[in-house]
Amino acid sequence: MPRNYRKEYDNYHKSSTQKKRRASRNTARAKMVKAGKAKKGDGKDVDHKNGNPRDNSRKNLKMKTKARNRSFPRNSKAKKR
Repeated sequence: MPRNYRKEYDNYHKSSTQKKRRASRNTARAKMVKAGKAKKGDGKDVDHKNGNPRDNSRKNLKMKTKARNRSFPRNSKAKKR
């Protein structure tokens, strides 16, 4: 069965909570680019050390490869490496 992108957007991506998280992640990326820690198209992600995408303080952000940043479970009971 093919992936239903419309349903996925309606059920998840368009929620106000998810929009705020996405905006905050975009802000974090812009902040790292401005600080010279990242470049556009470098293939890396901004890692939020405490796991909270809304916390964009400089001490909470660092750059990681996409594979490394996305390699752990994202639930409240799992510990981040």
